[in-house]
Amino acid sequence: MTAHSDRSAAFRHTRLFWCLLGALYCEGNDLRSVHLCGFAGVNTVNAHHRFLEAGSDGESIGNCPFSQRLFMILWLKGVVFNVTTVDLKRKPADLHNLAPGTHPPFLTFNGEVKTDVNKIEEFLEEVLSPPKYPKLAARQRESNTAGNDIFAKFSAYIKNTKPEANAVLEKGLTKALQKLDDYLTSPLPEEIDADSMEEEKGSSRLYLDGNDLTLADCNLLPKLHIVKVVAKKYRNYDIPSEMSGVWRYLKNAYTRDEFTNTCAAENEIETAYKDVARRLAK
Repeated sequence: MTAHSDRSAAFRHTRLFWCLLGALYCEGNDLRSVHLCGFAGVNTVNAHHRFLEAGSDGESIGNCPFSQRLFMILWLKGVVFNVTTVDLKRKPADLHNLAPGTHPPFLTFNGEVKTDVNKIEEFLEEVLSPPKYPKLAARQRESNTAGNDIFAKFSAYIKNTKPEANAVLEKGLTKALQKLDDYLTSPLPEEIDADSMEEEKGSSRLYLDGNDLTLADCNLLPKLHIVKVVAKKYRNYDIPSEMSGVWRYLKNAYTRDEFTNTCAAENEIETAYKDVARRLAK
């Protein structure tokens, strides 16, 4: 697929294989080809190629929030791409040649391997810059840290095997989610009318930093979705319904192709955590 309008249809009809490894090729300051790939890429001018790792069934998207984060960034940047499927259970030698000993996601550029997802994000934001590509950085500094402790609290909660610790860990997760909800329901500076005599209303924005997806959303949303799915499956935990900001945020994300078409199916996420989520000892 080589047109933006073709991407959604292609995602619906192409068997996708997930977990990004990347190779970026540039000519001067002009980005010519991006490879976020399972193994080797084919350098194609003005068309960007994706090789994606399979899920547990060898066909569907596998669970990898860090890879999804990077893929969302490229999609939001408007990068045109093609998709090729690769089954990593039968991985070719090209993987070892591309970045020996490195686990996905990673990116290679001019012979240098970048493995830190934050550094890769910074690199993409710098290379894929205006006027050709939109800037995705959040305007509010707080948007970048909102919800940043949720995944750690979730991991401790889901891996716990001690019944006596369950309530405390669950409370910790709920508290972290509440902090995110507070941020999402509090108006941003641009939502506040300093001249109005009326009582300040809560925020109605769609995402962390406003009504457009930003780098902050690309980081948080994949993790937040995993929390929702896995906590329900293995702990029967629901994000409290009174957290209207969090639920509004998730529901708005589910309307966006950039999120839904790069996200693993719920059963894939559950399978990925099958051996991670610990049963509480009786």
